[in-house]
Amino acid sequence: MEGLLTNYPLWSAIFAILFAQAIKIPIMYISSRKLEWSLFFSTGGMPSSHSSGVTCLSTSVGLVEGVDSTLFAITVVFSVIVMYDAKGVRWQAGEQAIVLNQLVRDFQHLTTEIKNWPKKNEEEKRRELKELLGHRPSEVFFGAILGIGLGFGIYYGFVQ
Repeated sequence: MEGLLTNYPLWSAIFAILFAQAIKIPIMYISSRKLEWSLFFSTGGMPSSHSSGVTCLSTSVGLVEGVDSTLFAITVVFSVIVMYDAKGVRWQAGEQAIVLNQLVRDFQHLTTEIKNWPKKNEEEKRRELKELLGHRPSEVFFGAILGIGLGFGIYYGFVQ
């Protein structure tokens, strides 16, 4: 159990994920002047916590085990796959959700003649699909840079 509590790669990667999620809130506030606390628990957005977590894990493993280790190779390949998925597949699912939500809104517009429709709140009207699933390339890139930076910072600031 003690080994788990002192596992630098594990805890630095978890910290990188949480940190990336937390800084989404002030970044959104700066760009839109809207304070959205729910961003901490949401997917997508700047920076990518997926990229931050996996690159921090790879960086940490590289610092502890060496960049010539098999474990480092595994984490790098894992990181590339996760970042590719965050940018590609999940982004496309989000794009499809945007189109489907627009179709739902268009259909709802056509049904405005229903007497009680305007009286219902949005939650009752529809449950929208999650549109912010994936990441833009810049979000993946900055998440990766954040993860690498945190990996080095935590290692040289606390482990070494």
